[in-house]
Amino acid sequence: MYLNSIFADPVKLERLISIAESSLLPLLKGALFYTLPLAIISFIIGIILAVLTALARISSLKILKGIARFYVSAIRGTPLLVQLYILFYGLPNLGIMIDPFPAAVIGFSLSVGAYSSEIIRAAILSIPKGQWEAGSSIGMTYSQNLKRIILPQATRVSIPPLSNSFIGLVKDTSLASTILVTEMFRKAQEIVATTYEVLLLYTEAALIYWVICFILSIIQQRIEVRLDRYVTR
Repeated sequence: MYLNSIFADPVKLERLISIAESSLLPLLKGALFYTLPLAIISFIIGIILAVLTALARISSLKILKGIARFYVSAIRGTPLLVQLYILFYGLPNLGIMIDPFPAAVIGFSLSVGAYSSEIIRAAILSIPKGQWEAGSSIGMTYSQNLKRIILPQATRVSIPPLSNSFIGLVKDTSLASTILVTEMFRKAQEIVATTYEVLLLYTEAALIYWVICFILSIIQQRIEVRLDRYVTR
């Protein structure tokens, strides 16, 4: 019925085309200047947290293990949207004011760090113990063994799931609209508020997300093929 009414009314069809064309640039700007930078910055910080957390999880120090387990459990056990609300709307009750973009970065970074730490930990544990022993036999310290032998191999193992995490993060950035970050989905909401064309604008935003994730998927596949060349069969 909705599509029939559109094609039956040339004026309405022309209006929808005009709205779609005029909204494309603002949505793309939201994606390029907020969505992608937010995802990239959060992912980089999150991976640093993930590596540190993974190393803490396999450490022999019980206090480090306990802190890392608590962090992972707390982040994985609570919704990301709730975490963002606590950072942006809750912390001001304690006198801590955080601007929307930094609050989103903190929230997404903590989320990436918790989830990716399990990926990295599993990748480290997948390296045969003989690799550790080989490094120790030639006089390497624990840190040297990690840096030169274990982590490079674990990196190759963890890249495919981490790439999927990044693609998922790009889509999750839409949650930042709830704390007033003017990323692409927020832009779509603002345009919907003035045009009332909900289906059109949100479909347009969804298509842009799809294109971005499709491009990232192609990049991921090429990276995996490149890394696969160095795997001994």
